[in-house]
Amino acid sequence: MSPTRSQQVVDELNELFGFHDGYRTVHAKGRFLTGEFIAAPAAARLTRAPHMQGGRIQVTARFSNGNGNPALPDFLPDVRGLAVSFHLPAGQRTDIVAATLPRFPVRTPAGVLALVRALRPRLTMPLRLTAFLLRHPEFLRSLPANLLALRRPPASYASARYYAIHAYRWMSPYGSERFVRYRWVPEQEKRLGWLRALLRGRDYLQHDLEARLRNGPVRMHLQVQVARPGDPVSDPSAAWPEDREIVTVGTLELRALDGEEEAYVFDPLRITDGIGPSDDPVLLFRTQAYTVSAERRGALHRPQHVKAA
Repeated sequence: MSPTRSQQVVDELNELFGFHDGYRTVHAKGRFLTGEFIAAPAAARLTRAPHMQGGRIQVTARFSNGNGNPALPDFLPDVRGLAVSFHLPAGQRTDIVAATLPRFPVRTPAGVLALVRALRPRLTMPLRLTAFLLRHPEFLRSLPANLLALRRPPASYASARYYAIHAYRWMSPYGSERFVRYRWVPEQEKRLGWLRALLRGRDYLQHDLEARLRNGPVRMHLQVQVARPGDPVSDPSAAWPEDREIVTVGTLELRALDGEEEAYVFDPLRITDGIGPSDDPVLLFRTQAYTVSAERRGALHRPQHVKAA
C-alpha cells in the first residue's frame, strides 16, 4: 500500500530533523503546564461553546520550540508553539494549537509536502527551492510576516504572540455564525537580540518558565479576529484585513509545570458544540499528520493523560 501524504510528510520531517524515539516529529522540545481559562463576557455572545460561558475551565498546555530535534538550544531561530487543551464536562476536551508564525506558508497539503522536500539539505536544494517557489507563490506572500515573527528570539515563552492560523466557525446562542481566527497575546510582548539570547544559555526558555511560575501564574489573553463576508476563511496562508474586529474572549492562567507527557496529543480539529471547522484542507491534513506522528511514538497506544474539569 502506498503511503498517504501525511505519512510522507512525517517521513520527510524525520529525515530533516532526525528521528528521536518517543518525541514529537516537530515541537519536540517543550514543557507541559496546568492552569485555568476564564472566558470574558464577550465570548458567550459569539459562541455557545461550553468553555466560553464564564467560570473557570481546567486546562493542560504546552509551550514548545518548533524544531523536531529536542537537543537543540533555545536561542536558535525557531518557531515557538502554544497548545492548549480545555477540559470540559464528562471527560471531553477541545484544543487550540497555535504558533508564533502569523500565516501558514502554503495553502494545501500538497504544498506542505513540496515545502518539506524542498528543504532537504542536499546539493540540489537551490533548484528544488526555486521549483517550489514557482509552484507556490503564496509562500512568498506570507514570507514577510513570518520572517518578522522570527527576526529575534522571544525573551520568554510567555512574552510571545501565538496564532492558531486556521479559521473556525463560531455559532452563537442566537443562531448567528461568524468565522474567527484565534491568537494568544501575552501581557507584555518582548524579544531579545541574538547575543543576549545566546548568553542566557541553551535552555533559557525552560528556566525562565520555571522562574516565572515561582512568582505567580503565566497569563495569556485569547483574542479572536472576526471575519467579514468574502474573507479567505479556507486559506491559512492568506491574511485578513487589519481592520477586522478583534475581540478579547478570555484569559489563560498557567500556574504549575506538569510532567512531560509524550502520550498527550493536541489536535486542532478537536472541537466542541458551538464551534465548527472551516473548509481549510490544511486543517484536516494537520490532524492526520499528528495522528501518524503520535502512532510512531506510541502515544495512541498508551493511556491518555486526562484531567477532568
